[in-house]
Amino acid sequence: MRILVIDDDPKISDFLKNNLETELFAVDVATDGEKGAYLGRCNDYDLIVLDNVLPKKNGLEVCKEIREKKKGVKIIMLSALSDVTTKVDLLDNGADDYLTKPFSFRELLSRVKALLRRPQVSTNEVIKIGDLVINVNNHEVTRGKKNISLTRKEFMLLEYLAKNAGRTLTQIDIMEHVWDMELDSFSHTLKSHVRNLRAKIDGGRKTSIIQTVNGRGYKMEPE
Repeated sequence: MRILVIDDDPKISDFLKNNLETELFAVDVATDGEKGAYLGRCNDYDLIVLDNVLPKKNGLEVCKEIREKKKGVKIIMLSALSDVTTKVDLLDNGADDYLTKPFSFRELLSRVKALLRRPQVSTNEVIKIGDLVINVNNHEVTRGKKNISLTRKEFMLLEYLAKNAGRTLTQIDIMEHVWDMELDSFSHTLKSHVRNLRAKIDGGRKTSIIQTVNGRGYKMEPE
């Protein structure tokens, strides 16, 4: 899952980026409204955390611009203002949720997960594809009776493929949701991770649960 944080306070943006990455999200950061609106319109994010008071463009303007182009993306607004008028104005103009500063990361994470559950292919915390079982909540993976240990990125890749099981995902689709914008799109990172993931979850089986669709990308399907 890929998240965009738009906040001009480096302490807050760094705090959110570090903690969200620990929770297995890919995170991009914008420090002003102009850049935030551009990234939000042009990139494919699952959720945006948006501060209301920003240089160049305020949160309300950014929210409206993003909502016009990315109608399905979830947006959580952050604001030091807690009055009802401000909340109603932001929610009426495209925000999905509103959190008053200062806030606890635990509460923010709970709201992020609640919003992300809404559009998912499966709202369950456990995804099953054939004999592969992925526990999204505690990041545990088993296949048959075997427990599988994955790196953070391997789990993120597996989760994204599993939540889109049966659908062919292009390399760009995958990279936009699992990695942040610092990744070189021409690198061999994705192929390397797919290869390592197959080695761990296929366990010597003749057919991989992660299929290569020649010239298009990858698709996850049971054997």
